[in-house]
Amino acid sequence: MARMHSHRKGKARSTRPSKMRVPSWNRYKPKEVEVLVTKAAKEGLTPSEIGVHMRDIYGIPDVKLLTEKSISAILKEKGLLPEMPSDLMALIHRDISIREHLAKSKKDLSAKRGLQLTESKIRRLGKYYRATGKLPMDWKYDPERIKLLIE
Repeated sequence: MARMHSHRKGKARSTRPSKMRVPSWNRYKPKEVEVLVTKAAKEGLTPSEIGVHMRDIYGIPDVKLLTEKSISAILKEKGLLPEMPSDLMALIHRDISIREHLAKSKKDLSAKRGLQLTESKIRRLGKYYRATGKLPMDWKYDPERIKLLIE
């Protein structure tokens, strides 16, 4: 599948485990994995960072295979899921940093185009999250208001 704004095809990515079953060398039980996930969430990691943390530190290739629940579902049960999805927050942080850069260098046209593309992605993702119920229906992206909320 092509990239969103560049018409290039991406090649670099990590590969998922080939067999969709619990590996034989796994030494963690599902309850232990849930405890590790909640501990990582309390340290301030996002769900995607928790997955990488579990893979790199504890050698757990896929949390969902062990627990039969996704990381987000585990965090939702424990009440630790952030109110705004992490991918949307990452785009908002990128938007804020581009705006700060443009305040210093107003003639950077490529940064201006990057800002337009980032805001487009934010609006598209916001529309999806409003439709799925993860954001309130009256949520609207306003860069100035969001900047105050994040800081």
